[in-house]
Amino acid sequence: MNDYLTRVLGREAGVRGIACVTTDLVSEAARRHGTSPAATAALGYGLTAAVLLGSLLKVQQRVALKVAGGGPLQKMITESDAYGHVRGYVNVPNVPAASAIRPEIVAETIGRGGKLTVVKDLKLKSLYESTVPLQTGFLDADLTYYLNQSEQTPSVVEIGVKVDANGHVEAAGGLLLQTLPGEETSTLERLSERLDDLPPLGEVLVDGRTPQDILAVLFRDVDFEWLEERPLEFKCGCSRKRSRQALQLLPAEDLHSLIAEGEAVVDCHFCHERYVFEREELQTLLAERE
Repeated sequence: MNDYLTRVLGREAGVRGIACVTTDLVSEAARRHGTSPAATAALGYGLTAAVLLGSLLKVQQRVALKVAGGGPLQKMITESDAYGHVRGYVNVPNVPAASAIRPEIVAETIGRGGKLTVVKDLKLKSLYESTVPLQTGFLDADLTYYLNQSEQTPSVVEIGVKVDANGHVEAAGGLLLQTLPGEETSTLERLSERLDDLPPLGEVLVDGRTPQDILAVLFRDVDFEWLEERPLEFKCGCSRKRSRQALQLLPAEDLHSLIAEGEAVVDCHFCHERYVFEREELQTLLAERE
């Protein structure tokens, strides 16, 4: 199935649910960055977490997750906008794993003892930024902690990413359950208990269950309505034009050095796209500056 997100709203019960499948976008990120199986799984967790937070945004808003743990991955940054466009990268893409890629291996790859920082561009005068300690390295548990502590919103997050020993992404997706503002948590607690009774989310998705299937099981005795579906994709905002504009901002002496070297290469961290500018184009850039 293509990647997408769907949501339900239980107004009277005071709870909402968001579920997504992210298999294709995680696969695309792994292809672009050449990640090892362990790094692919960790990046899958980060990208799916960004999707879930991005689903709460309004038009033109963006959110970024910065994960800096004590594990060999070192650092991971993922971003999402309000339209389902996601991108991200890890500092160490070739993290080895001694065994099958289980959630415990992913948690060890991310590590504890670091920080989870959430930065939101809400189109206000300044960015919203909040940092919490990484409690476990299990990113869904750490995101649950962030939402409950920093945003004061009772929430439950589960993320599942299944990657085989060859790095093939078999399935990836996530689930977010939240109480609505000012509502009691009793329904959320009941849904959370049901979620605990289900197999791990990655296994559920591998078995062919859809986000709608999962939400229908959890909300089976809750009066709810289905809201919109939203397509998801790995999509970066970089471009040759933006890279050219960045080069134009360099000091003239730096441009002279690049001209002497024969070319300039701009490499986007988020999507690994490379933009090469030959000597003639750099000379044109320099002439435009002067």
